[in-house]
Amino acid sequence: MRFLFVVPPLAGHVNPTIAVANELGVRGHEVAWCGPGEVLAWLLPPNARIHPAGKDGDLGALHLRWGHLRGVAALKFLWEEALVPLARDMVPGVAAAVEAFRPDVVIADQQAFAGGIVARERGLPWATSATTSAEFTRPFRGFPKIGQWVRERLDGLLGEFGAGTGWDPRFADDLVIIFSTPVLVGEGGFPAHYLFVGPALGSRASVVAAPDFPWERLAPGRRRILVSLGTLNGQAGARFYPAVMEATEDLDVQVVLAAPAELTGTVPRHVLVQEHVPQLLLLPHLNAVVSHGGHNTVCESLAHGLPLVVAPIRDDQPIIADQVVAAGAGVRVRFGRARVPELREAIGAVLDEPRYRAGARRVQASFAAAGGAAAAADRLEGLTSPPFQRGARCRDRSA
Repeated sequence: MRFLFVVPPLAGHVNPTIAVANELGVRGHEVAWCGPGEVLAWLLPPNARIHPAGKDGDLGALHLRWGHLRGVAALKFLWEEALVPLARDMVPGVAAAVEAFRPDVVIADQQAFAGGIVARERGLPWATSATTSAEFTRPFRGFPKIGQWVRERLDGLLGEFGAGTGWDPRFADDLVIIFSTPVLVGEGGFPAHYLFVGPALGSRASVVAAPDFPWERLAPGRRRILVSLGTLNGQAGARFYPAVMEATEDLDVQVVLAAPAELTGTVPRHVLVQEHVPQLLLLPHLNAVVSHGGHNTVCESLAHGLPLVVAPIRDDQPIIADQVVAAGAGVRVRFGRARVPELREAIGAVLDEPRYRAGARRVQASFAAAGGAAAAADRLEGLTSPPFQRGARCRDRSA
């Protein structure tokens, strides 16, 4: 069978698909990816089959414009300057990939709308890859005008491609794979085709080259924490990083700080600064994590039973932070106004109070039971069950 992953040029959205693709490959299936080619070539394993779609563009420049925005302004920028233009640019490439690769199933990332648009138009079974769970908590429930504004953006995009309106390319009718569990997201009476698999970690640590890391500098016998604002938010930490370093001076911990060196200033002896860290390899050596609330970092930390201090910046991060708190797996602090005493208290709490580690371990257990990449592969294989036949689909497409 053939499976086509349609993804945006973002590491956090691509990484879970690698583990699922590995599992499908082990089972003898063919796998390919579709998205901006240059970025995917950097994010994916060297032997990955890539069908380019959309412009690679200057993501750095786009992020600089978006980085200082918060709230509704950040949401509008995300949709008007990133998600809708990305979909518009990707549709022709995704259509070409479908013709060339002839997949049995399309797996479209929740922010790669082109995948659902093309799959639906071609009559192909398709699944959603949901790498953040925020959309499943009804984020606009108290803000109906914002929800309506998003709906109008989607209908406008669908209308451009004659795809009809009133349906949502973020949520496939056949299968929605969510890389979390209800223990973290919250019980919500989800439809039967919503599949919670937990984080799909798989063998990604071995297929994605890890940067050099000075393992010998990890202090034996000391508690360790990782401080990371993710791949897109590092430049936002100019005030946050020094506050964390000062807050941890009296806690008898070693801090691994993933940050640009130019933003850290004078680094105390208990802090090890690395611009990039091999996160999955590092997590088993830690006692806690301080994060911005990115879905992947949070779920990877909880998959290792690590409690969190979460300092959300924008977008879905406040929702993910609230999930962590509700699960009893960590503490939320204010990113923009976090002061040294607040940070010291929060970090000390997740290190010293057993209830936070117990909460993290409850989530960890739910992740392990959910099945990860193997569970996702099981359901994806089910989408190709008879009477679906690739030949019939291909004849339909050419009619």
